Amino acid sequence: MRGPTRSQTVRCELYFDGASIGNPGPAGYGYVIRCGESVYKGSGYIGETTNNVAEYTGLTEGLRRCLELGCRELVIFSDSELVVRQLRGEYRVRSKRILPLYRAALELMERFGSVEVQHVRREANAEADRLARKAAESGVVAHRKP
Repeated sequence: MRGPTRSQTVRCELYFDGASIGNPGPAGYGYVIRCGESVYKGSGYIGETTNNVAEYTGLTEGLRRCLELGCRELVIFSDSELVVRQLRGEYRVRSKRILPLYRAALELMERFGSVEVQHVRREANAEADRLARKAAESGVVAHRKP
């Protein structure tokens, strides 16, 4: 499904989440993008890692997809208070594992005309959460021994 035409000023909403079974453990990410009447979803298994790495991976993958779709104005929603506060500059990123993902997210965010980051309750992020958990569980199944 193609996104809006480049001539349109497009306001999109990005909901993202990450999941790790164990921490660290098999992990996945999920995102849901709403642009007008259209909805786009994505997810993926990312191997053995932490929940925070999975969260940031969901964010960066969702941001890349928003750019592909031609989104210009973006509102980002997350149920991770830590990620939201880090993106807003309220908390520093101290983890060496997270810092490159954080920087990548900031670089991607700079490519939009405007970006707003909001914290939402878990219930408002349920579909991204479901996608992330399903992706993480796909890794568990893939790693089981017969």
